[in-house]
Amino acid sequence: MQKFLSKFRRDIGIDLGTANTVVYVKDRGIVLREPSVVAIDKNTRQVMAIGHEAKLMVGRTPGNIIAIRPLRDGVIVDFDISEFMIRSFIQKVYSHKKTIFKPRIIVGVPSGITNVERRAVIESALQAGSKEAFLIEEPMAAAIGAGLPINEPKGHLIVDIGGGTTEVAVISLGGIVISKSIRVAGDEMDEAIVNHCRSHYNLLIGERTAENIKIKIGSAYPSTKEDEMEIKGRDLISGLPKNFTLSAAEIRHTILEPINTIVQTVKFALEQTPPELSSDILKQGIFLAGGGALLSGLDRYIADETGLKTTIVDDPLSAVAFGTGKVLQELDTLHKVLIKDIN
Repeated sequence: MQKFLSKFRRDIGIDLGTANTVVYVKDRGIVLREPSVVAIDKNTRQVMAIGHEAKLMVGRTPGNIIAIRPLRDGVIVDFDISEFMIRSFIQKVYSHKKTIFKPRIIVGVPSGITNVERRAVIESALQAGSKEAFLIEEPMAAAIGAGLPINEPKGHLIVDIGGGTTEVAVISLGGIVISKSIRVAGDEMDEAIVNHCRSHYNLLIGERTAENIKIKIGSAYPSTKEDEMEIKGRDLISGLPKNFTLSAAEIRHTILEPINTIVQTVKFALEQTPPELSSDILKQGIFLAGGGALLSGLDRYIADETGLKTTIVDDPLSAVAFGTGKVLQELDTLHKVLIKDIN
């Protein structure tokens, strides 16, 4: 009966990220990718915009409107706003007029979140209109989405670098053998750039500008051509707008601390890995997923620091969402990868 009903239900997989939310709909693939940002009137708490439209407002809103991110470090920090955001995204991709069957939802979450945080995500998904809500750890979802043979008796090391968290996991026989979740990722790099501009140039820039700097000239490894970028900000001494130029070399030095924290976490996971699985990882190397994997030269830097081949998975930004989708498609056989015992 369940198999019959599933034909009429459009189940949903969600990569609920600190920076972006990606939504996968069963039999349709990825249908939505939007920033996890909500603009609200701080006096009335009325939602003014969500997603792309809200992100455009960051740093540009009048005094009564604030653009907030309801998730921080991979977890919900504003339950009401996050629930509204999830429900809005679901309504964008799911028309209740087409079917009477409510969808099941699988949400990718950091492996290090607490049971309280897990319940908050489950409750948000249920209140957003799902029939049932399940959770899957992001590194497991990323490995599945990347096409790694997780059910084989072999060790696979996956590193998922998002906006708020970095997840490092060794996976074998459909389970996570070693996992480490740290709240150091893309946001920490952006913050380092903001602090660098303040301390070295007495210039204040916004988080959107810092993110653009990271994307355009940020790198973890020197290149033959070191780019420069002209930046606009506010002089902290005069209070006036000011232009200045940043080089790729100084940005690389600026974000080196969070990068090295990620590398040390990878090394820690390798040190904790059983010898039999270590030999598998030696052959296959490390797999990088998440938006942070796209930082120029990061794969080369990790390879140099660990001595292991490091590969960026296909479409790293979508790996977790694709993973939730594959689990939805094969829930009968992959149900064991879902998080159990949420009290």
